[in-house]
Order: sequence, then structure tokens, then C-alpha cells
Amino acid sequence: VILNDNDMSIAPPVGGMSAYMARLVSGGGYQSLRKVGKSVAKVLPKPLQEAARKAEEYARGMVTGGTLFEELGFYYVGPIDGHDLEALVPILKNVREIKDKPVLVHVVTQKGKGYAPAESAADKLHAVAKFDVVTGQQAKSQPAAPQYTKVFAQELIKQAERDERIIAVTAAMPSGTGLDLFAQRFPQRTFDVGIAEQHAVTFAAGLAADGMKPFCAIYSTFLQRGYDQVVHDVAIQGLPVRFAMDRAGLVGADGATHAGSFDIGFMGALPGMVLMAAADEADLARMVATAVAIDDRPSAFRYPRGEGVGVAIPEIAEPLEIGKGRIVREGTAVAILSFGTRLAECLKAADLLAARGLSATVADARFAKPLDIDMLLRLARDHEALITVEEGAMGGFGAFVLQALAQHGALDRGLKVRTLNLPDIFQDHDKPEIMYADAGLDAEGIVHGALSALGVDNHSMAGRRA
Repeated sequence: VILNDNDMSIAPPVGGMSAYMARLVSGGGYQSLRKVGKSVAKVLPKPLQEAARKAEEYARGMVTGGTLFEELGFYYVGPIDGHDLEALVPILKNVREIKDKPVLVHVVTQKGKGYAPAESAADKLHAVAKFDVVTGQQAKSQPAAPQYTKVFAQELIKQAERDERIIAVTAAMPSGTGLDLFAQRFPQRTFDVGIAEQHAVTFAAGLAADGMKPFCAIYSTFLQRGYDQVVHDVAIQGLPVRFAMDRAGLVGADGATHAGSFDIGFMGALPGMVLMAAADEADLARMVATAVAIDDRPSAFRYPRGEGVGVAIPEIAEPLEIGKGRIVREGTAVAILSFGTRLAECLKAADLLAARGLSATVADARFAKPLDIDMLLRLARDHEALITVEEGAMGGFGAFVLQALAQHGALDRGLKVRTLNLPDIFQDHDKPEIMYADAGLDAEGIVHGALSALGVDNHSMAGRRA
């Protein structure tokens, strides 16, 4: 096992002595001496055997710091300067020959080593857009609207100023989730538990059980690590933990590991969970207020990486009515039901359909659970086709809508339905707008889905999608 330790709270080893000692304890000579010592110790009385074992262990622990790993059953080698290949390679060759027990090689490295801009700002060059190699300056456009993450943080601060029971919890992502801003305002009410999402969820559950109002801010994709605790420690007990799921949907430069593709399905499956998705930054502000007001069950709201659409955010955001969506645009032929920030593209799609002589209703679901059944049945009753649009994988919002339609008999009269969601692949890095176009979730893709449902010939669109 190679532990790549790039946390600079542990200073990297310097000079030749550390590398020499690591090479020494990994080499055959030390191994042989150690085995001889163990053989001799075996014939000694048990108290002396134990004393000899501890003496060897702690002597080596003082040199290498590896006592913890030894207690776990590993033979510990290190710490080693991971940038000194002349020291590292011989050590790796030595440990390759150790056959009698598992080995842990502790390698200390520095993120961005050798590239000055990354050395001085490793967090800024962790996931990057195009950048100038000489200066390290990233080619990022100036935002025209506030970032969703910042909107969340600012709204949570507003709410916390009025309610002292609001607590913020994150798992090693204070800046990524915006809770660094919250921590500046309320340092005693902010908790970063480190890379331990399971603990973050259970800790938030404990706070909720004691009457606090915890907001557990975790990237959608990282919440997967804490799902067992979401089920057993929060949902089964019906505790009012509020999950702020950042990075919902596709994330561009962050890649497939950070894409929030699955939370609609796995959170929406839980009994009692209230699940919301913001269509814009004003909606997000209201969902923060809604989560504060929900005090009898768990809730979650999702929002993407990146900037909003530029709508005005109310000074005082009012809570939403639970399980109620809204009709944004009235039409007759096809209904487009959006869940999340694809709403803007749905409105563009409605304009494109209108240019073809097809009138479209556009609705914003706001809630995947509970669904607005009255609005859903109205859309099904008054339109020939219904299109659902979401920034998530199959088995999410579209599946919830289909099940509800089936349960209420709304599919029995020939309603044509298309569920537009992310493709069943892990998409490669690209600009988010290009990724959504490839997924068929831009305006033209939504038009294509609507025309397909209506049975309208669309050769030009089909060629584009191919």
C-alpha cells in the first residue's frame, strides 16, 4: 500500500538521513536482523518477549512515525520524499521483496510540485479550465450572475441571523459548498468534519434530534458515501436534517467523479423525504427558506455548479408550498415539465416549437417528492404529449412522474410521454453547455424529444443528434 501524503500539515522530510533510514528499514539486512531478533525473543519468557516487541516497535516508531500502521498489521516504511526518485525507487524495489506481511509505504508529496502557480495555490489548480501555462491564470469568463453556491451561503446566513438553531455541517468542502462564508459569520455554528461524509450525516442527525436545524452541505456525488447514514440515521427516524446538494447535474471540468447524476433517484426513494430542485437563484433562496421551515421530516434541495440566470433574489425569501409546482408558460399541444435549472432551456425550446406552429406549456415542478399531482394530471389531461426534463440519471424525476401517471390512470388515454435525462454513460470532461447538448438536454434536444413524442418528422434534428 502506498500512502500518498500530500497534506502539508505533515512537513515533508528533508536531508539524507530520513531517506537513508527508510531505505535501511526496507532493506534485506534490516529484515534479516529483525527476523533473528524475533527468533531469539521467542525463547524468552513471555513478559520479555512482549518487552522486546514493544522496544523494537517504538524504537522504529520514533524514527518513522509508523506505530499506528504497525498496530494495524502493516510493516511501515517512511516517510519518504516522493519527489526524490533516487531515494524512492530503491525503497520500492526493497519492499517488493517483502513477502511475509503487508507493507505500507508512506510517501510525502506536495500538490503541484515543480509548477509555481500550483504550488502557491493548489486548491485553485485542482480542477481547471484552460489556463496560461506561464502564469497559471485560468481563462474563466466573468460571471454575469452570482454563483449558485454563493447564493446558498448568503441565504443560509440570512436565515441563521433570524434563527440561532441553524447549524452548518460539511465534509472537508467549506469553500466548495460556500460554508466558508457562513463560518466567517458564525464560526461557532459551523462544523467541518473532514473527509467523512458518513459522520457528517450522523452528526447532523444528532443535532436534529436535539432540536437544532442542521444544514448538511455536501456535493451530490459525495453524498453517495453517506447514503447508508441518510437511510438509517435520518430517514427512518424522520429527523429534519436539511441536505444542500451542491454540484447537482454535470460539472464540466470537475469530471465524472464530481457529476451529481444520481441524487434524484437515491434521495427520492426514501419515505418522507422532501426533494426540491432550484430552477434559478431566486428559487434556490426560497428553497433554503423552505428547508428551514420543514421541521418534521428530512429535506433536500439540489443546485448546480456555476452561475445563475440573472433573476432578482428577494431580500426576504418566502418558503414554498410543499409539493406545489408552477406553470411558467401556457400552451396547448405539448407540455414540458422541468425539474431544476433546465427550465431556461425549456423556455427556449417552447419558442422553437412556437416557430414551428406548435404551442407548448412549460411547467416547473420544483418538487420531485412530493409531486404536484394536481398539476401533473392537468398537464396530462390537456396535452397530447408530456416531456419531462431533468439534470439527472434515469430512474429519477421522469420515473417518478411515469409512476404517478400510471397510478392515476393518466396513461390509459393515449398520452405520449418522453423522459429526457442524462445518458446512461459517464460523460467525459467538456464545457457544461456542450455536455448538456450531447445529452440532448439543451433547447434543441428538448424540441427533438417533443417532436418525437408528437410523431412529427424532424430530419434536421435527427441528423444533429446523430
